[in-house]
Amino acid sequence: MSNSSPVQRRLASFRHAFRGLFMVVRTQPNAWFHVFASLVVIGLATWLRLGAIEWCLLILSIAAVSSAEAMNTGIEKLADAVHPDPHPLVGQAKDAAAAGVLLVAGGALVVGVLVLGPALEKAL
Repeated sequence: MSNSSPVQRRLASFRHAFRGLFMVVRTQPNAWFHVFASLVVIGLATWLRLGAIEWCLLILSIAAVSSAEAMNTGIEKLADAVHPDPHPLVGQAKDAAAAGVLLVAGGALVVGVLVLGPALEKAL
């Protein structure tokens, strides 16, 4: 790829990123849950006609959870490639990566409740 133009290299990097995104969504059950939850939140936010700040908080939360899930999957795949047999340190690395997703998802849940809760109360 060294003979390719900067534009071709940028396009290739986007292709790799989208391939990774589709792999995560295709192979990770938790990613499916995150996609479903994101669609519900986006639907509610649209129905409630939230303002720009509320949308920003929700979108940033969705992006953070999705990013954490992608990183977790990457760490798991890399750990399995480096050491396919069970190993305590590999297990700890996977657990720590999963904990990162849990922490971000918990924060996103709090943001969702704080943003959507009052708006739902007013609407109902």
